Amino acid sequence: MKNVSFFILFIALLAAPSCKQSAPGYTISGEINAESGIIYLQDFHNKMFAIIDSAVIQNGTFTFSGSLERPDLFGLTLDREETFSPYYIFLENSPIHVTIDADNDRAQISGSTEHDLFVAYQQAARADGENFRIDDFITAHPASIVSAYVLYRDYSYRLSKEEIDANVQRLDPSLHNTQYVEVLNELSALLERLAIGKPAPDFSLPNPEGQTVSLSDRLGKGYVLLDFWASWCGPCRRENPNIVSVYNQYKDKGFDVFSVSLDKDKDAWLKGIADDNLTWTHVSDILFWDSAPAKLYGVRAIPASFLLDKDGIIIAKNLRGEELGKTLAELLK
Repeated sequence: MKNVSFFILFIALLAAPSCKQSAPGYTISGEINAESGIIYLQDFHNKMFAIIDSAVIQNGTFTFSGSLERPDLFGLTLDREETFSPYYIFLENSPIHVTIDADNDRAQISGSTEHDLFVAYQQAARADGENFRIDDFITAHPASIVSAYVLYRDYSYRLSKEEIDANVQRLDPSLHNTQYVEVLNELSALLERLAIGKPAPDFSLPNPEGQTVSLSDRLGKGYVLLDFWASWCGPCRRENPNIVSVYNQYKDKGFDVFSVSLDKDKDAWLKGIADDNLTWTHVSDILFWDSAPAKLYGVRAIPASFLLDKDGIIIAKNLRGEELGKTLAELLK
């Protein structure tokens, strides 16, 4: 009987999954200058972060574990409502250590080769400034998720269709089904449809009073600046006084502004309009980077603008500062 029991136990052990055969995953061992609380792990999509896991902080430490199909960008945050600026962390299936200084809003990450590459990219991009070449970086690291991410996040809005296409081809084929390359391919097609001389796509959104307004409603009388902005966007708020000045100068001569906000809070949107004295037409779906018109126009960074003629044809893009005033002076002379 004992031999039979031993045989059954032996077969059961053979059938049980072995720890050595289990799929590798990631572990995050964290230290933070907080004795207690909750820290959240977020994934990244369309320039926004969303919570996927949480861990209790005990005696200033926390842990996460899981597995990934491939390395990617994630976020760590103490703020459950944070969607835009957590502590960035490129996760991969390896043991990773994180030290967070919450008082000074800093995090140090070790154990992830992809995160090391991301830090190296940031340092090189800051040091080289306008001389930094994204094509050289991708050529040196074609299979890294960091290459796909920075092309999508930092360069998609400043490259031509041809440059985007060429850089996507430099990426390893294993990255071509990532969210970053999918967006880049969509943007490439959009840039062709939104070239100067092409008709601006129409759309409709609610104004601050809740009434639906279409872009086409404002066409036919002169030039229209289709302006993408948000109350949370510092560069947008700094550009607003210039648009106000140009608008006041030319509003009676055939110039109008149609602003689309990428705000995520209606009260903040309305306050930004009032504080900056923006007296033209405003619309928003209050969907942040999921804004439908932003996707329709391939807007990856704000402020962004399209100058349209009376027929809705795109005649210029991203005119700012004195350039907007000079262009209108020439058009309306």
